[in-house]
Amino acid sequence: MFPIRDHNPSLGTPYVTYALVAANVVVFIYMLSLAGNPFALESFYVQFALIPSIADPLTFLTSQFLHAGFLHLGGNMLFLWIFGDNLEDELGHLPFLGFYLAGGIVAGLAQNMTEPLSDVPMVGASGAIAAVMGGYLLLFPRARIDVLIIIVIFFRIIPIPAWVVLGIWFALQMFSGLSMPGAEGGVAYWAHAGGFLAGLALVAPMWWRRGGPDFWRRTAGRPPHADAQYRYVATSVPRVRRRR
Repeated sequence: MFPIRDHNPSLGTPYVTYALVAANVVVFIYMLSLAGNPFALESFYVQFALIPSIADPLTFLTSQFLHAGFLHLGGNMLFLWIFGDNLEDELGHLPFLGFYLAGGIVAGLAQNMTEPLSDVPMVGASGAIAAVMGGYLLLFPRARIDVLIIIVIFFRIIPIPAWVVLGIWFALQMFSGLSMPGAEGGVAYWAHAGGFLAGLALVAPMWWRRGGPDFWRRTAGRPPHADAQYRYVATSVPRVRRRR
């Protein structure tokens, strides 16, 4: 089950979201240039990744722009692309940037607390993006998210309310964090959970100013504009009929 887009178009140009995606891609390309020099790449990780046993304050920020592979980068940027533009609309450009970086820092602190003596570098934007997802949930719980369902050879796109998609995602992070010690399997589950809760907490004052539960009743949990409508392109493969 993989979110691929929402039906919540941004009202303005999400410059900060674009810039964050670009910054992550540029840093990753630079890391690829170091792949032929293991010593240089290791030194780069030691300097800029978040290593809990060292906990250099600067790395709580820099580690948010490092990624371990193409799938790691691609998945994170897709989630940022889906949810970031709408939160940037609501918060404004510079406040959204501060929100994003603060969420990533809290995510790093949450993971660091669970395994403070670990020497394994922590990298990735997923903690900051989890904060974006938490804020999105509070403001648009019933926005529709298109989810790609893959079961063996069965593929289908189904629109699902944001509260279901994001609620399941958060529950999985909590379950995995409780059942797996530290960052077992290479995934920092507590960073995800911590970032998500940070996003909820940081957006909560705006939500309360708008009326809290009354805001949800007025908007029905939906965005303040019409849903985006997507057309699914039919396959060009000709249909073969059974002979009689």
